[in-house]
Amino acid sequence: MAAGDNRQPGLLGETENYARVRTTALVIIAFAVVLFLLVQARFILISLAVAIILFALTSDVIRLIARQRIGRFGFPNWLASIIALVLISAALLVLSSILLAQLNTVLFTALSYAERAPEAVASLFAWMGEDVEQSILNSLSSVQISGYVRAVAGQAGNLMQGTVLVILFVGFLFAERIWFDTKMQNFFGDEAQAARVSKIITSIIHRVNYYLLVKTVVSLITGAMVYAVARFFGIELALAVGILTFILNYIPNIGSIVATGMVALVGYVETGEAQTTAALFLICGAIQFLNGNVIDPWMMGRALRLSSFGIIISLAFWGAVWGIPGMFLSVPIMVMFMVVCSHVPELRKLAVLLSREGLPEDETELDRIGEEIENRKAS
Repeated sequence: MAAGDNRQPGLLGETENYARVRTTALVIIAFAVVLFLLVQARFILISLAVAIILFALTSDVIRLIARQRIGRFGFPNWLASIIALVLISAALLVLSSILLAQLNTVLFTALSYAERAPEAVASLFAWMGEDVEQSILNSLSSVQISGYVRAVAGQAGNLMQGTVLVILFVGFLFAERIWFDTKMQNFFGDEAQAARVSKIITSIIHRVNYYLLVKTVVSLITGAMVYAVARFFGIELALAVGILTFILNYIPNIGSIVATGMVALVGYVETGEAQTTAALFLICGAIQFLNGNVIDPWMMGRALRLSSFGIIISLAFWGAVWGIPGMFLSVPIMVMFMVVCSHVPELRKLAVLLSREGLPEDETELDRIGEEIENRKAS
């Protein structure tokens, strides 16, 4: 009996270790399966994520349309949803057409300048000696720039297909909109819990909408200023460069760097003057620094409170999983993840790590945002 008692703690410890190893293995397998599904279904999932963001952005527009009256005639909810869907569809198709047209212009010009680009870039290093310049020229000449450009053009061709799919998703979300509250209550079976989850969703929508609003204003200002600078220096692709700068600024941190380098490279390939290139690079870099480090944080205030390191991690992860679209969606996804973790006790420590000051959203702030939204609906 004594011997049996002595073996029991050892057996219990082995069982606990086995359970711990099994749980770890299951978590790794589950993560691998989810990652595989994210990669394989990325086109549909990206379109669905964009559709959800657009749906959230236009919920207030639908309520605004529904409150309008023409004499005795009012807009029922279904008619307001149809009007909003038509407006969104038209805006998406127009923006996609403009983006494709400007992107095709840049790509066509890039192909025509592809042979000149290695020599132009290598000549920037002429001050380091002829051997260095020749070495860089040989390295750049081995890169098939035209192949990369054609690959980008092929991916850009999927933009219109994605736009159509996004419109379909948004349409079905509008059709289901009136049943969301009922489904939420039936799903949780507890009205108080359903109301709390609705507040969390409202908080996510509020923060993502505010982020996109501020980012759009700052990106529009930046794109217009870059366009004006490019026009001043006589750059032929000034409009295309301004539009692409506006779009690239939605990618946090990296987008502004790529946009500045793109403007300088286009300027040098077109003009071949090192002074003009340096001036373009310095002025556009100063514009990006001012707007990204002064105006953007000032307008954002405490609305997001995201950790800069967390943003970089999210950018790298979603960029690796979904490519360039994942970079655009990295911050909205991170906002959603942080807000959810803030209100789940087991995951709140993750929210502390992801927040800028270690102060994620609490219940008081959640109630305040919910009251603001309700007051806005009632007004």
